[in-house]
Amino acid sequence: MKLRHAILPLAMLLAVPSLALAARGFEVRDMVKLDRYSSPTLSPDGRKLVFAKRVLDARTGKASTGLWIEDLLTRDAAPPKRLTPEGWNVNSPSFSPDGGTVYFLSGKSGSSQLYAMPVAGGTPVQLTAFALDVDGYQLSPDGKRIAFNAGMFADCKSDFACTKDKLAAVEAKKGSGMVFDQMFIRHWDTWNDGRLNRVFVAALPAAKAKPAATATLVGADVLGDVPSKPFGGSDEYAWSPDGQSLVLVARKSDRSEPWSTNFDLHLVNADGSGAAKNLTAANPAWDTGPVFSADGNTLYYRAMKRPGFEADRFALIAMDLVTGSKREIAPKWDRSADGITLSDDGKTIYTTAQDLGQHPLFAVDIASGEPSKLVGDGSISSFDLAGSGAGPRTLAFARNSLKTGDQLFTGGIDGAPLRQITPSAGEMLKDVSFGDFEQFSFKGWNNETVHGYVVKPWNYVEGQKYPVAFLIHGGPQGSFGNGWSYRWNPQTYAGQGYAVVMIDFHGSTGYGQAFTDAISQHWGDRPLEDLQKGWAAAQQKYPFLDGSKACALGASYGGFMVNWIAGNWNEPWKCLVNHDGVFDQRMMGYSTEELWFTEWENGGTPFDVPENYERFNPVNHVAKWRVPMLIVHGQLDFRIPVEQGIGAFTALQRQGIESKFLYFPDENHWVLKPDNSVQWHDTVNAWLKQHLGQ
Repeated sequence: MKLRHAILPLAMLLAVPSLALAARGFEVRDMVKLDRYSSPTLSPDGRKLVFAKRVLDARTGKASTGLWIEDLLTRDAAPPKRLTPEGWNVNSPSFSPDGGTVYFLSGKSGSSQLYAMPVAGGTPVQLTAFALDVDGYQLSPDGKRIAFNAGMFADCKSDFACTKDKLAAVEAKKGSGMVFDQMFIRHWDTWNDGRLNRVFVAALPAAKAKPAATATLVGADVLGDVPSKPFGGSDEYAWSPDGQSLVLVARKSDRSEPWSTNFDLHLVNADGSGAAKNLTAANPAWDTGPVFSADGNTLYYRAMKRPGFEADRFALIAMDLVTGSKREIAPKWDRSADGITLSDDGKTIYTTAQDLGQHPLFAVDIASGEPSKLVGDGSISSFDLAGSGAGPRTLAFARNSLKTGDQLFTGGIDGAPLRQITPSAGEMLKDVSFGDFEQFSFKGWNNETVHGYVVKPWNYVEGQKYPVAFLIHGGPQGSFGNGWSYRWNPQTYAGQGYAVVMIDFHGSTGYGQAFTDAISQHWGDRPLEDLQKGWAAAQQKYPFLDGSKACALGASYGGFMVNWIAGNWNEPWKCLVNHDGVFDQRMMGYSTEELWFTEWENGGTPFDVPENYERFNPVNHVAKWRVPMLIVHGQLDFRIPVEQGIGAFTALQRQGIESKFLYFPDENHWVLKPDNSVQWHDTVNAWLKQHLGQ
């Protein structure tokens, strides 16, 4: 019943429960069309805030992103203004050292290039015209040069046209075959064509001069992707304060790359001369995120200790560049740091880290190693800090929660009150009600405390019972915490009238490294025990959960767990949803692209320890499958190849078990295209409705 258009007497309104006044629950079409805010970027003096706003054109179904600007010191608190012109699609904003210019990347010219425009507004000026895309960049400390990354063939060195010609030759050849003599043959969702991400340095053109078209390759002997593929960014290279050198993060692109997590920091000359110096050769595990101190004598970075393990704890490290000595800054802090932002006085590191189902912003004292929580509730996805000397500092950050996507705020430091810059999801969708949520805990495996979340349906009424969507997160070293997702969003289920239960089982992140470690070689026992005990604890604590009407859903590791419980814990479930889940552990060990993942999780290769791959292998238990299952898989998923989903579907169909297979020929491990996301949610919701009602 839609009450927003009804004209009711006051007495009748007062008699209606408050939640019933909401017009409807949240659904996928709301999620897809929501404006998205990101990249809070402060001017050096902290007065101006630039950020990105992504909007979806409902007519074309295409998204575009523009930059907006807010003067934080105006008395009238005027709303933000659009900075970049209408029709421009841009990303990666940064300020010039004097704060008068904003730089950004755009494909307006037909390829991704660097542009600049005055903070006061005006027409963007194209600064680069390279023959290849600029994929990311870092402005030099004096603002006169850029370091940038682009995909190049190694033998082309700094000749951009050479790479362009090679790609054209591949397109023109009559045969389509590709010959490989080492892995990676494919990675994430792309077949390897031989290009590496390389870093170059170019001088920015003077006013009214032609855009820069040539650049110098730096670290020519660092034969690895900088930034790393598939998700690395420009934070994987950094300028020294004097602009004479850079540090690059790279893993060797040799035959061992698919089973290696050995990323090292390489010091290179900014003019391209000389040989690279490996600063972290002694550590065979992951080193990344370099940040120089203001005097250039100390390099801060993050490091893991165990090679081959992507979910090890990232510790904060300080390296003396004169002596080469290193020390861990906060060895007693049992959290994994996401990044490094230095305070102006060089005494504090600001970083985010997962923490007990939240993702706060921390300040870590460099001298003592003591962390303190600066901004708490919800999930901080990005932040920026500005202001220097004796003046006030300004903090800007993006924060999301289980009820909203990223909102931008300023304040929260030096006593400054929080100021909301952008709207919440609820403010953008005034006729939508979101489900309230609560964190709970229970005793799980080994009698250790395990946490979870329960989300109420949008139309919750005290005393009623509701069917349940039981969500199982991926990773497996991940978390369904107090954060927003555009792929697995609990509110899309609460918006259909379901309650949602999510358990951060052993293996989840943010609860200490020992908790995270507990899942390796134990995919099917310890987390399963947590899920079973968490499901029982949730029903006992929340009587509105209807345990007789529940479906279990999961993706990636969560999809594996759906396959696993189909043969090992199928009693409670009316239906199952498996998105991109592992079906056959042994074949997964031979076909996934990043081999370090399966080899760490199973304690070795499938030919060295075959028994480990069979211990928790869903394919060995299909004879006990009985619950209806919906399977989703993408053709471009090279992490868990599509045959895993096809195999599970075959097992179901061959046994006559009710099943469906939703196949996306153009999606990878994630469903990213807006129309595909709508189809995904419509198919999943129809499956739940078929088996749970509503």
